[in-house]
Order: sequence, then C-alpha cells, then structure tokens
Amino acid sequence: MQKKKKGFEFWKDVLGGPELIVAPMVDASELAWRSLCRRHGAQLCYTPMLHSSVFCRDPKYRKEALVTCPDDRPLIVQFCGNDPKILLEAALLAEDYCDAIDINLGCPQAIARRGHYGSFLQDEWNLLADIVSTLNKELKVPITCKVRVFEDIERTVKYAQMLESAGCTLLTVHGRTREQKGPLTGLADWNYIKAVREAVKIPVFANGNIQTLQDARRCILETGVVGVMSAEGNLYNPFIFEGRNPPSWEPALEYLDLVETYPCPNAYIRGHLFKIFHHVLALPENSTERSNLGTASTLEDFREVCLSIKSKYEKYHEGIEKWESSDYTLSFPPWICYSYVRLSPEAHVKKIEERNQIAENCRQSDDSDVIGKRPRYEDSEGNEITRKRMKKLRRIQRRPGRGTLEDIIANAHSRKGAELCEMCPNPMGTKCDYKLCKQCCRNKCYYENLDCPGHKIQIKTRREVASKFSKKGVKCTEDGKLNEGVELISSN
Repeated sequence: MQKKKKGFEFWKDVLGGPELIVAPMVDASELAWRSLCRRHGAQLCYTPMLHSSVFCRDPKYRKEALVTCPDDRPLIVQFCGNDPKILLEAALLAEDYCDAIDINLGCPQAIARRGHYGSFLQDEWNLLADIVSTLNKELKVPITCKVRVFEDIERTVKYAQMLESAGCTLLTVHGRTREQKGPLTGLADWNYIKAVREAVKIPVFANGNIQTLQDARRCILETGVVGVMSAEGNLYNPFIFEGRNPPSWEPALEYLDLVETYPCPNAYIRGHLFKIFHHVLALPENSTERSNLGTASTLEDFREVCLSIKSKYEKYHEGIEKWESSDYTLSFPPWICYSYVRLSPEAHVKKIEERNQIAENCRQSDDSDVIGKRPRYEDSEGNEITRKRMKKLRRIQRRPGRGTLEDIIANAHSRKGAELCEMCPNPMGTKCDYKLCKQCCRNKCYYENLDCPGHKIQIKTRREVASKFSKKGVKCTEDGKLNEGVELISSN
C-alpha cells in the first residue's frame, strides 16, 4: 500500500491547498449543494455528518448518504460516533470514495448529547486518542478532526496537541464552546484558533464568524490558518466564496438544475430554498410564496416558487423600476442573498423579557386590542393548556375515531395516580424542582433564567458560560468589518 501523505503535504498535494471550504452540514451539504458551491469558489467540501453505526448496518442509509461523483473531489467524509471499532468499520466502507475521514467532535446539539458523540466527547481524551490512532493505523486515507474550544485557552491547546499526537493530520477549530449555540451563539473567538495554530504542526482550518469573503481573508490573516470553513454563511449565500451577493433566484434555479442531475430528498431542497430566499420570504407580500414553498412536493413546484419571486423583483434588480419599502432595513434589498445575522445573547435575553412583559400585561388586561394578546386554551375544569399542547391535541382529533376535542382533552391524563403540571394538564415531572411538566419547566427556566436538575435543563448555566465568550454589540457588515448591533452564527 502506498504511504499516505500527512500534514501540510496532504493539504497541499492531495487536497490542492484549499483555503475556502464548505462545512459538513446535516441534511444540507449533499452532492447537489456541493456541486453548486464548487462552481462558485469552494475549493473543498465535506459530506454531511454521517452516523457511523447506522452507516455500518443499513445499506440503504449508506447508499443514500454517500452519493458522490468524479467531479466531487477533493472530498472529506465526516462520521460521528464513540466506538473505535464501529467508526473504523464505517470508515473502511467510505475510504475509497473520499480523500480523508473526518471525526465530528464539535456538534453541540441535544441529539449529540443523547448519542454521546460530537462535542460531548471532548472530555474523554483517552477514548478520543484511541479512536484517532485506530483509524489512523488502519485506513489508507488520513484522519482529520473538527472540534470546538474549551473555556480555557490552555486546555484547548493541549486538546489539539493530544489529537495531533494520536494521528490527526488536519484540524478544524470552531472558535465557540459547546454551550454557545442557538440564541446564545454569540461570536466565535479567533484568539483560540490562533493559539491552536501556533501550537500544532499540522494544518488548521478556522470555523466561525465567516459571513463574507472579506471575513475569510481577514481570518486567515489574523489567525495564520491555511483555510476557512463556512456553514451558515454559505447556506444563505452559496456564492459567498466568489465574493458576490447574487439575486436569490439565480443560485436557487441553478441548484434545482443540479438536483435534476443529483436527486435528493424534498426536505433538503426546501431547507436550502428557505435560506436562500430568507429575507424576501420575510416580507408579508410574499406569504403565498412562503406557503407554496412549505407544501411543494415536486421540482416543478419548487421552480414555480423561484420563478414567482423572480417575476416580482427582477424589474427592481435590473433597475427598470425603483424599489421602495419602509418595512426592510438590511443593507441589501430583500431579494439579494446575504448572510443571516442574529441578536447577541444579551439582546436576545432582553427581547424575551420584553415579550414576557407584554404577555403578562395582556393577561392582566381586558382589552382585546392589546398587542401580543393570544387566545387562552382551557380544559373542561378551567386549567390552561399551552398553545403547543393544543396544536398537538387538534392533530390527534383529526385522526379517525378519536372523538371530539373536548373528549381528547378530558381523557389526556386519565391514568390513575397521575400528578399534573401546575401550569397545564400534562403530567408533572417526578423530579422537577418546580412541579411542572418538561415543556412548562423549560419555558419557566428560559424566561426566569433558572436551572432544573430534575429535567436536566441548564438554561442559567449555559447563559453564564456563553456570556464569557460573547462580545457585546458586534455585527458583521457588508464590507466584512465588525460593527455594533448584532452577533453572528456559524456551523457546529
């Protein structure tokens, strides 16, 4: 067997020295999308994260998950898992179709916690060293890893050095902790990435805060990494690595043409189009297009939505007519592809508090015209039912032979001895500190900044950790510089 290249030799000779990389994204970095991105500046792509155990035992999953073609190179296949033997078995099945195998050590989502993989392995260094060394010894392609940082920069550096010693040949560092996710995402800290880059002798990719091509160039300059990876920035603008912001129908229609050649599930298509058209679909005037996109089931349906939006806004894009709107505040007009930005953690918490205050005012007011007032749902005994619970009960009602909505509500918790939540008719969590069901407990913790050990809810703890890594009042502008107002999000 030919000796495999490692380190910078692998990055340069095998991968071609890529600087602009499309991240591994679940249900989003499929072959059609990778092909679109390669046409418009991407120099390296990853597959979506694949579950190693399912990949080994399910031929159907394996066939659908690892769809590729001769033009789909260089390509890195990413797996998640916590068993060296199963990861090796999965990697052996995939190594002939890629240039490297990546181990996902960065996913912070709840599914990764339940499955015990991703960033929830970052404290088990002996296990990770075993996984990386086992795959490095047995595979003919190199092993790469994608990680998140620890709170402590020194521990982050030692973590990277441990993976390097175990046989990792290329490392992607996402400059956020695993607590920084969702509305508490905040900014990635490039100082952690720079510290890792200076401490290891293997190539490093940076991940986080990449919303424009200018961001990518600046990140390479400031951190010294060899390449930059984009996830959300790429999804909202697949031409990001070309440094341009096209009208949204341009990448959308080109993507649909590629889907005809490389078919994928409708859910993938719908997800991509919702992000590409994110800003324009937010306008009230496009509620029909938004609804049609949500119910589309064929390529023709998806294409009709794209063409409808194009017919509405092409005349403004071409300058034939002047666009005038008081409902939109972004630097770009709404039909242009531009990265999504979200509120900073501090601004998000403030917004929730204001919304909670409005809701409280509504409950105390008899004025039906109060802004934000929502209908109140009750069971036959006058207990309030959450809006989410009522939606579920109505779905049950639509099933044949289920009876009236009142009967369903009355029988929802008829089992003997069931203690009910103090805020709704759902069963109370037996270990809950607040005597609530899990959903009500989650809402209470969210709005009142609490933890509940019984339900394993850590809202307060996550906010405290995330606040250490967020920089107040920062956003990325169209020229790639940072400014005041909001903060960015990126991949896992």
